Amino acid sequence: MTAGANTFAYIALFGWPLVSILLFFVLRLPVAFAITVLGADLLLPSGLSVKFEMVPQIDKSTIASLSAVVGCFLSARRLPVPLSRFRALNLLVVGYLISPFITSILNGDPVQSGDRVLPGVGLYDAGSAFVLQFILFSPLLLGRQILRSDEDISDVLRVLVVAGVLYSVLLLFEVRMSPQLHYWFYGFYPSQFAQSIRGGGFRPMAFMGHGLLASFFLMSSFVAAAVFWRLRRPLIGLPATRVTAYLGLVLLVCKSLGSFLYGIVLTPLVRWGSARTQIRVAVVLAVIGLTYPVMRTYDLIPRETLVSLAKSVSEDRASSLDFRFGNDDLLLAKASERFWFGWGRYGRSRIYDEYGSEVITDGRWIITFGQFGAFGFICEFGLLALPIFYAFGVLRHLENRQTAIFLGALALIQAARIIDQLPNASINPWAWLITGALLGKVELCSRRRHRRAATKSPARIGEAPPVAG
Repeated sequence: MTAGANTFAYIALFGWPLVSILLFFVLRLPVAFAITVLGADLLLPSGLSVKFEMVPQIDKSTIASLSAVVGCFLSARRLPVPLSRFRALNLLVVGYLISPFITSILNGDPVQSGDRVLPGVGLYDAGSAFVLQFILFSPLLLGRQILRSDEDISDVLRVLVVAGVLYSVLLLFEVRMSPQLHYWFYGFYPSQFAQSIRGGGFRPMAFMGHGLLASFFLMSSFVAAAVFWRLRRPLIGLPATRVTAYLGLVLLVCKSLGSFLYGIVLTPLVRWGSARTQIRVAVVLAVIGLTYPVMRTYDLIPRETLVSLAKSVSEDRASSLDFRFGNDDLLLAKASERFWFGWGRYGRSRIYDEYGSEVITDGRWIITFGQFGAFGFICEFGLLALPIFYAFGVLRHLENRQTAIFLGALALIQAARIIDQLPNASINPWAWLITGALLGKVELCSRRRHRRAATKSPARIGEAPPVAG
């Protein structure tokens, strides 16, 4: 239970599956799937969780995934299927799911940190972590089965854009009135109010728990809108040009420098860059995300330069960035003591003093690295990055220009998500759904390529100039 949460918060949380099932019976499967997962992230209370004995905690993320699984099964008889035609992906899936067991077997000893003694991790904890990871991960498995055609990808991106436009009303309200909606509706603040004060104003969050999460979502909508601008397709009855410009302006007033930089770099790429350029940029970003722990370990990140650049924007941002680097150094040193499989759960990877935890874990990369070690990090971040590499492999075999545009946009949004896990932690069911959509599209393109090769088809339209654009 969560202190301060009102009755409506619990009604919203446990009522979402009923809303989702209705969506699956009145909307196309890809649309219902996307709204179920994204809607839970945007609308349900953040920080509210309910724990029953022998059952993983129930919160907005687990509710989103379970609702999607139930809805897909009832409407289309689809259940998550782990296996893919890509062997490397299958290995990562297996590794991701068994990593809690390996970590637990190796962490049965209690650990003393400061004046605290943290319990060992047992097989019960491993089983609980396995079930939780499979639930949260299921949108990827469903996405690669459901979101495959150009129409399916178009539906997902359209849902993302329309949700961004509608949600912008709430965000603009909070820019003016301060982040109060979560408290008014659900009875509690999901994060420290002071974190929403930025530049003499407010950084909105609506129901997403933190302004950084809301800004990243809006950035994704901004980038997705550029796809329809490029295809000259209207959005909500308006020219896509206007919708894209509007989302860009709202993103600016949300006062999140990182998401704004993602948006102003990636949106022009989606609108004017070739698909090959887009996916190459995505590959570079994915490689940076995958190799970041190694670069931090060997001090290859230009820390002083980055802090100086942040100082040119504001002293507060520079101080925050330097503080995060310092925290990561301490946590990385602790994680290196059990490098391959980590320390396990119960905060065993953290550092404590007599006042509690003396470090703050912000980035998803260091959270995963500390809990599940290099093995867990490679599996999780590899699953996020591998579809981008596969997209680069099928690019020259694509059938038409539209497919290339969709593939490039998805790869860039996915790559931005990976980079965002270095300072922040935002891996949720929606992130796995986008991963599944990219993977499903790549698998379909790969299968068609092999069919053409089997029939000795001479056509390779992907080599024509229109596809590259």
